[in-house]
Amino acid sequence: MELYLDSANMQEIEEAFQLGFLAGLTTTPTFMHRDGITNIDETILKLSKMVPVLQVEALGDNAQEIRDEAQRLVDLGLDKQKSVFKIPISLEGAKACNMLIKEGFLVNLHLVYTIQQAYIALSAGATYVCPLVGRLQDQGQDALGLVGQCVDAVEMYGYDSKIMFSSVRHAEHVKNAINIGVHTCTIPWKVMKQLTDNHFTQLGTQQFVDHTRLMTQTVGGTIRSNEATINHSKNIVDALVTMTQSKLGAVTIVDDNNNIVGIFTDGDLRRQIEGKGQSVLQQQLSSLDLNVPLSVEAGITLFEASKVFKERKVDTLVVTKDGKPAGMLDIQDLI
Repeated sequence: MELYLDSANMQEIEEAFQLGFLAGLTTTPTFMHRDGITNIDETILKLSKMVPVLQVEALGDNAQEIRDEAQRLVDLGLDKQKSVFKIPISLEGAKACNMLIKEGFLVNLHLVYTIQQAYIALSAGATYVCPLVGRLQDQGQDALGLVGQCVDAVEMYGYDSKIMFSSVRHAEHVKNAINIGVHTCTIPWKVMKQLTDNHFTQLGTQQFVDHTRLMTQTVGGTIRSNEATINHSKNIVDALVTMTQSKLGAVTIVDDNNNIVGIFTDGDLRRQIEGKGQSVLQQQLSSLDLNVPLSVEAGITLFEASKVFKERKVDTLVVTKDGKPAGMLDIQDLI
């Protein structure tokens, strides 16, 4: 199934065709009016240089005028082999289509609302026959049934025409188009951007990213700077300030030679206050019965560190490099 973009918005068009696989662009005078375009010819020529195939309107009061308008646009600079001229279905439109097809033009007979209109379009040799699904459904009509009948007619009678599913309003319409087996679907950019969205895909992708990071990134490349380190001569208030500034729930305590002598956590703070009251806040860290911290070397992977977190049931690890404190790893850093 060919994918076309349905738009006249330059920003959308530039972004969409960077994908590299869209078959072309369909646009209308209504789209151009909506986007504030006043010079239609200039815009059509610009668009023709931006996309593989451009489908534009060729209007007129009779078949000859429609044919002449298509020729005028080619004379203006459109490539006959890369331009499809959209003509509203009518007897004059079908006649113009037949004339243009015989002259080597590509034609889309569109604004199709009935199987009878589609049959005339097919008989006239239209390159594309285009039912408008969203508009038909707005009127309470069985639009999908019509599109299915059009596809069946092409296959049953061996027409060369492609059925184009248009007036797409949401991603479900694209699913409908695929299931029916249409040859072409023209889609607004807003809907096209939704086609690859899926919650489970996002979860799976994030899981792959997380696991790759755990297996390849080292602890040293993950930790924050060594801000959560404090000298044992400082007091508990100083430790609380350092914890707050580092946004961690613990600090590494070192002696004057930068050797690790312990760790002080927010849990230790609560226990000290519960046991001794607020006066403990001025107590020197060296006077505390300090816990020996769990430490890991900066060169190990996050996956190895995650096993330590799990096995030892802790939330924080001191990270060392050559035996000296290099920082602190919080279990949240693995997420």
